[in-house]
Amino acid sequence: MSDRITLSMWEPVQAHKALMHAWMHAKALLMAGHRLVLEVRPETRSDAQNRRLWAMLRDISQQVDWYGQRLTDEEWKDVFSASLKRQKAVPGLDGGFVICGQRTSKMTRGEMAELQELIAAFGAEKGVQFKAEGEYAH
Repeated sequence: MSDRITLSMWEPVQAHKALMHAWMHAKALLMAGHRLVLEVRPETRSDAQNRRLWAMLRDISQQVDWYGQRLTDEEWKDVFSASLKRQKAVPGLDGGFVICGQRTSKMTRGEMAELQELIAAFGAEKGVQFKAEGEYAH
């Protein structure tokens, strides 16, 4: 038996069945003397959203100069996620600045959709030619 179980819940009857399954798993571990942690949280971004995000970031990084510089996909991710969450920049230990912000891997599906809308709007403003929607999934 694995020590970890992850369940998706999307409606009450199905969620009840999933929780009963989790209880049977948890009960065996508790009876064996293990301490457990239960976390209930909104579902994070989907794999398809993740693939689309990185494809969009790649399109932006290949087509947009930012104040005379070409940023990497990862740097653009930081710029957009900081903009979306109105995050703060603080001085770094050895100069420069550090953006204090949210990781996209922790975003809910709704937050990820909002981030991608921001990227699409920015791209449209800058004349970015995004790949066709069907190409993002690959």
